Amino acid sequence: MVHTLSKEHFIYSFSKEHSPVLKVAPKSTVVIDTYDCFQDQIQSNTTAIQSIDWNQINPATGPIYVEGAAAGDILRVTIDAIELGSQGVMAVGPNLGVMGHRIEQFEAKIIPIESDAAVFNDKIKIPLNPMIGVIGVAPEHEAVSCGTPGAHGGNMDTKLVTTGATLYFPVFHEGALFGLGDLHAAMGDGEIGVSGIEVPAKVTVTLDVIKGQSIRHPFLQNEEGLAALVSAETLDEAAKLAVEEMIDLLLPHTDLSLNHFTMLMSAVGQSQISQIVDPLLTARFVVPQWLLDTYKISAFKE
Repeated sequence: MVHTLSKEHFIYSFSKEHSPVLKVAPKSTVVIDTYDCFQDQIQSNTTAIQSIDWNQINPATGPIYVEGAAAGDILRVTIDAIELGSQGVMAVGPNLGVMGHRIEQFEAKIIPIESDAAVFNDKIKIPLNPMIGVIGVAPEHEAVSCGTPGAHGGNMDTKLVTTGATLYFPVFHEGALFGLGDLHAAMGDGEIGVSGIEVPAKVTVTLDVIKGQSIRHPFLQNEEGLAALVSAETLDEAAKLAVEEMIDLLLPHTDLSLNHFTMLMSAVGQSQISQIVDPLLTARFVVPQWLLDTYKISAFKE
């Protein structure tokens, strides 16, 4: 059975206090409808900043209660499909993003989505990279705004979070309380202007629970390899923690010493930036699939 969840069921924070709007069994598939990050408030290039309710930003559809999920488990989320809306929007303004200290006026730009491209202007058609900006579970302690990432996931703005990827989240509370939103038709690493091409969408995911194994931060698996996703107050801290999380996960699956495995990671692992504009910054450390295959590593239980 395929479940559906309307975007009218949304949250502005991930929290253990939220009541679930849908309960599903493990291995269930759910089609999730989402607003864009502005909750579809911007429909014109002439939209003024004063007309936007900034309390209605980054809604995530959910939360979904996954039966059997308990604190200490792992929630496995496979992204089966992303269906984008017909137009996206970008915006810049004072104090927004890396260039906000030099931008004097708020400006929005509507970007049509046509075939396999986002039409930026008459000359530029941007190849699509449909991806999910906000995705996660209820955090361990107090509520966390959907605009902020953390160990629970949230606003990680990582372009690898796309069709075909499987994410692994630490579960902190019964049912996990999963949600997602903030879709982008395309976004570069860093999301330097504080918006990708923000777009409403429908996302199809399959949710499952892994028992007897725990993680501290989210991981992502795709055909190219495995990534540790870590958010912290500084990019330096996030990048270093991502390396440690990956080494702690993979080292027990090898016959190498910590010294030699560190050498190996320095030779083949990739430290990458996800985003540098949210309240916490997100980095990832990626290990190629060929290395996992060499050691026959399946990092997470089936």
